[in-house]
Amino acid sequence: MSSLSFAVRDSATMLRRNLLHARRYPSLTLNLLLTPVMLLLLFVYIFGDVMSAGLGDGGGGRSEYLAYLVPGILMLTIGGTTIGSAVSVATDMTEGIIARFRTMPIHRGSVLIGHVVGSVIQCVMSVVLVGAVAVAIGFRSTDATAVEWLLALGLLALVSLALTWIAVGMGLTSPNAEAASNNAMPLMILPLLSSAFVPVDAMPGWFQPVAEYQPFTPAIETLRGLLLGTGIGNSGWIAVAWCLGLAVLGYLWSKSLFHRDPK
Repeated sequence: MSSLSFAVRDSATMLRRNLLHARRYPSLTLNLLLTPVMLLLLFVYIFGDVMSAGLGDGGGGRSEYLAYLVPGILMLTIGGTTIGSAVSVATDMTEGIIARFRTMPIHRGSVLIGHVVGSVIQCVMSVVLVGAVAVAIGFRSTDATAVEWLLALGLLALVSLALTWIAVGMGLTSPNAEAASNNAMPLMILPLLSSAFVPVDAMPGWFQPVAEYQPFTPAIETLRGLLLGTGIGNSGWIAVAWCLGLAVLGYLWSKSLFHRDPK
């Protein structure tokens, strides 16, 4: 068996293992899904009419704010779901299963690949579920073409991949699952500090750089442009650059941590 087929076989086995764990213990994923769904309903039905006053001419009401909010909520969903990856990796590292894997004739990188691919699949499924809630309460994207929908899905998958590698690194550096959950919280906090809920121009001047120069804002603006037909400008290229940079950084960081000798 070639080294490539060996790696693919073991990675597929580890992927199946992680998906089985997610199916048998769905409480973590459901808990992480609860936050974006609750924020979606809260901001639409409680603050929607007020928040819409700061959008455009302010005459669209709750429906206009729902359209503005959904792309940001989808990114928040990805950030929250990847926290589960950090917890899962930390659990594996502390419960002894990784030590057993190190003694077995398996491709070492397959353990991390299984976690990453499994997390990306869970992120996409979580986005679909939250998107279904958004559609159920009135979100529509009638102007998006099939190509734009594919690009939007590709962007969501790319963001999921980048954040998952970062989350895996956070899980590897954490002494236990609780610490991993805390260490990965910035992945859910950063979307709250982006243009997810209000435009950057509407924020205080001192805070605008925080919202503008971070990975979530260009990704959210690109997703809005694809789904709602708003201007994308340079946000698309910036979002892709952020994703590729974070993915490479997370991969190298995780690989270095995983392959070092255990203490």
